Amino acid sequence: MEISEEDFRTLERAHQILENPGLTAKLTNLIGLPVEAGVRSLPMAAQALIVSITRHSLRGGLSAIVATMDRQPGIPAAPGKYRFMSGLSGAAGGFFGLAALPIELPVSTLLMLRSIAEIGRGEGEDLSKPESQLACLEVLALGGRSRSDDAADVGYYATRIGLAQTISSAAQYISKHGFGHKLAGPIANLITRIAARFSVTVTESMLAKAVPMLGAASGATINALFMKHFQEMAWAHFNVRRLERKYSPWLVQRRYEALAAWNPIEYEPPRLNP
Repeated sequence: MEISEEDFRTLERAHQILENPGLTAKLTNLIGLPVEAGVRSLPMAAQALIVSITRHSLRGGLSAIVATMDRQPGIPAAPGKYRFMSGLSGAAGGFFGLAALPIELPVSTLLMLRSIAEIGRGEGEDLSKPESQLACLEVLALGGRSRSDDAADVGYYATRIGLAQTISSAAQYISKHGFGHKLAGPIANLITRIAARFSVTVTESMLAKAVPMLGAASGATINALFMKHFQEMAWAHFNVRRLERKYSPWLVQRRYEALAAWNPIEYEPPRLNP
């Protein structure tokens, strides 16, 4: 079976998004300062704290989205409301500064996971299945690439392949035991790996909001930009997965990787429904 022209265009758009995340450049343009330089100069203790808060946020967020969502595939997403709520959270963070991070980050992470899950559901993911639930977490690893990340040059499929065994083990555990009150070894291992990638982007966003004189208004803008970035990554990731279900994973991966040898086409990123 060959991929239709419409689906191939979707794959092209997904490829452009997934291989060129671009959040760091957007943050740098917004604040007028090189964000990555701030990440490199951040003390190791501060970086470890951010990773720890991120890991705990993901643990709580994963349990919450599974417990509270309507899992029926095909229900349209409403990303606009999550950008608005994330902006409110960012305004508080911009006003109170770094002291608000232990409160703001879990809230922002929960909002992001809910929005990612809605986008996946809208693209046909069955959120009653552990694999689909964990694919929501996977978006955070895919969208966290940055030049300050040692794995920045790893592409979309290489990242997925690197996480595949960990995700498979976690999905098997959830199928047998559920999430439970304590996240056991396979799930904790997956969250630790994803948190390590996601925390890079969290750190860049945090440092951007910490720039003097930006304040609450720019904190809201940065959070909304942060949310929009991961919503676009989710759209791309779940459309690739949708095409893999429609055709075959092998065929879609082959067509996707062939795009790297082409000159990128000009296009407008997909506009998520408000």
